Amino acid sequence: MDLQDQLKNLFPDHEPLPDEQTEAVAHELYVQKEPMICKFEKRKGKATTIIEGYEGTDEDFKILAKEIKTKLSVGGTFKDDSIIIQGDYRDKIMEILKLKGFKVKRVGG
Repeated sequence: MDLQDQLKNLFPDHEPLPDEQTEAVAHELYVQKEPMICKFEKRKGKATTIIEGYEGTDEDFKILAKEIKTKLSVGGTFKDDSIIIQGDYRDKIMEILKLKGFKVKRVGG
């Protein structure tokens, strides 16, 4: 017996509402004219990639950070208007950002 059958037994007079279709609007990221900076640093002996220079809202930058982390399957954080990714992934991150329409400048090494 599934959940719908159980609900019908409990409330025999209840008529379920038709499912409302809500359109999911994709969030548009602000694409700036100035290039973002993608640099390599070692922090506490570990390699990190840092992305800075985004002029949009913090919420857009957090969405962008989440997309990068999930596509690369790595850890990272959003802190102080920069995205910090664990490991040296400058080339892959630059490709992802260029496909999204951003200009990216590679700094360091």
